[in-house]
Formats: sequence, structure tokens, C-alpha cells
Amino acid sequence: MPEIIKLTSDELGLISLFQNITGATARDCVIDDKLDRVIFIINKGEMGLAIGKNGASILKTQKMVGKEVELVEYSEDPKNFIINALNSKFITDIRLSKKADGSTIAVVMVDHNRKGVIVGRNGKNAEKARFLARRYFQISNIHIVTKT
Repeated sequence: MPEIIKLTSDELGLISLFQNITGATARDCVIDDKLDRVIFIINKGEMGLAIGKNGASILKTQKMVGKEVELVEYSEDPKNFIINALNSKFITDIRLSKKADGSTIAVVMVDHNRKGVIVGRNGKNAEKARFLARRYFQISNIHIVTKT
């Protein structure tokens, strides 16, 4: 059972701005000062609306926010949510497993040649997926591995 997510007034303000610009519904907003970005979790099926024609909505949002804006489509299924947070076309499999201490980890299998794309520069994609998986599904860690 996910914990209740509490949003700050800054996050609520950004959600309102995002929704007014794009017309898409944001479920959550994460301000990541460490990597100078804002991550919006949007409702399923609203990615096109959030991005806008030729990326106009997302670009306008980035300009107004003054930071890079990243979007993740929400899913109630933890595997699909992790796929959405990373880059689905390069993921071959995801396995969830319980550890002896009761925590859950996710093992993400990726194509050997595409691991860098999944992890992202300085690990930013992997860090985003880990943070969001913990926030929504209490998944303690995500391991990104390639088949040998």
C-alpha cells in the first residue's frame, strides 16, 4: 500500500502551471534540485497532450519553470511504471523479488548495447526510476543488468 504523498506549495504551484499550459493532468510533481529538473507524473494516456504538437507544451513549461521538465506516465502496475520511468523500447524484462528482510527490489534486463541509454547521463534516468518506484510502490532498489 503506497504511503500518502505530500506535496509542497511549490510542487502544487508547478502542477497547476503544468496543467494550465498542457491541459494534461499531473498526479504528482517532484522538484529535483540536485539535477536541476522537475518530474511530472501524468495520467495514463495523456503523454501526447502533455508534450503538445511538436513539443510546444513541454517547451513552454520548461521555459516557465526554468528547469528541464521530464514526464512519466503513471501505471498502477509497478513493472509498467518502471518501464515508463525508464525507456521501454530497450527493456527486455523486469522481475520483482522480495528479499529476506521483506523489501522488494526490481531487476531490469536491458540490451547490452543500450544500457547507457537506460541509465542516462550521470545515472539520472536510473535515479529517477529508483526514486519514483520507492515513492509509489515501496521498491527499495532497481538493478539494471544486461544479459551476458
